Amino acid sequence: MKISLITLLGCLPAVFAAFGVTTSGSNLLVDSGAGLITTINSSNGDITSLNYNGKQLQDSSKFTHLSSGLGSATVTSSVANNIAVITIKTSTITHYYIVRSGVNTLYIGTYASAEPSVGELRFIARLSKSALPNGHPNAEINGGTAIEGSDVFLVNGQTRSKFFSSVPFIRDQVHGVTGSGVGAYIVVPGVSYETSSGGPFFRDINNQGGAQQELYWYMNSGHQQTELPYRTGFFGPYALVITSGSAPSASLDTSFMDSLGLQGYTGASGRGTVSGSYSGTLSGPAVTIGFKNSAAQYWVAASGGSFTRTLMKPGTYTATLYQGELEAGTGSVTVRAGATASLSLTSSLNRPSVLWSIGTVDGSPAGFLNADKIETMHPSDTRMGKWGPITFTVGSSSVGSFPMAQFKGVNNPTTIKWTATSSQIGARTLRIRTTEAFAGGRPQITVNSWTSSAPAAPPAVDSRGVTRGTWRGINQVYDYAIPSGTLVAGSNTIAINVISGSSGDVYLSPNFVYDSVELF
Repeated sequence: MKISLITLLGCLPAVFAAFGVTTSGSNLLVDSGAGLITTINSSNGDITSLNYNGKQLQDSSKFTHLSSGLGSATVTSSVANNIAVITIKTSTITHYYIVRSGVNTLYIGTYASAEPSVGELRFIARLSKSALPNGHPNAEINGGTAIEGSDVFLVNGQTRSKFFSSVPFIRDQVHGVTGSGVGAYIVVPGVSYETSSGGPFFRDINNQGGAQQELYWYMNSGHQQTELPYRTGFFGPYALVITSGSAPSASLDTSFMDSLGLQGYTGASGRGTVSGSYSGTLSGPAVTIGFKNSAAQYWVAASGGSFTRTLMKPGTYTATLYQGELEAGTGSVTVRAGATASLSLTSSLNRPSVLWSIGTVDGSPAGFLNADKIETMHPSDTRMGKWGPITFTVGSSSVGSFPMAQFKGVNNPTTIKWTATSSQIGARTLRIRTTEAFAGGRPQITVNSWTSSAPAAPPAVDSRGVTRGTWRGINQVYDYAIPSGTLVAGSNTIAINVISGSSGDVYLSPNFVYDSVELF
């Protein structure tokens, strides 16, 4: 049987195609020359096709774009030095897709002078579920029934949500979805979070599996956001990396972008470094150094009493020493391009000599009941340990039996039993640290027959918080001065109650998340 040359060429995989940008009707076709052909609508910037070695990765009904789509935009292209740049512009947004010859990666940058009017500032790839069926298991909602809002579902007896795919920014450099012989990954390297908000422990949606396989990178959102107003400017660089399945390295080289003249972009030569020391933190929790001003934010993991943070934009920053996720000390530093600034930070946390403590003073509920599950499932999930109400006995109960969160409508109060000696009574202070609160929830205590005054409501964060898989809110400390004569030699009972002027049902009743409890 004879086969024509044209037929044979038509069957060859896209890997043999030439690098470049071509126009086809109202679309731009960007060919990596290595197997990935990206089709971009020239009237609005939507990606309508991602063809990888003949396999269609893009969903056919919903497309890949910024926010919820820009509606209309001016789309242009240029090719030079084996680099193709697609520029998508509106009155407030300049969005870039950049492709290098021989590399199956969409390098992306987003300049925003204001928050978009259509949706949140996010990149969302709405991919083919049949081509890429494997996402985050706790974000697969197909076939589910909504149990809270429109974003928490019950699927085969387990709770699922796109929020349960989130990872703190400091640990979220690569996340993706896979299929047979293919993977699509968001890579967030280097300085990419600098224009976002929320700091190192903020987290946001990465994935949702429904009719489409949705892969996200959020730049700004109101999902438990503790830092407002939002920053504007250049977000990124970030990337959509297509592989044969395995995850790419987080160390994505974007240095070639320094010479592309992208709006709002600052190259390595325009950046500086901060190097210094820290002291006074507890030996157990991880140490992080954070930096922020109105234009940028950065962080770096520290160890052994020292740290170095590179590639910072020039400016004066407030520096924060974090003991775990708790602000332990602050300072100020000025960064200049091409120079290294010095900074010394010391913890200013009050560290009393305690009679007893529950948990670690680190800005997190780590070690408490259900803290190991709350990031990936709803508190109502049957896989959770029973919330209580809990009675905790000092000296015999395990830390893991103390609840990481207390809900007015679920496990109120939490009771602490403590047997004191005569030398341990008298005027004392009970300190409760919390990491977030919902609906004005805060603790009030009763010690034997004495009840504390009601503390003021904590700062409000506009989000549901812990039911969305996060404990990261605004850290609070509550000190209760227990009068002399209240505690007795022998058995003592401390009841911690959630109080609030607001109401709500079950897990949406007023609540707070514990960091630690100390008596001194």
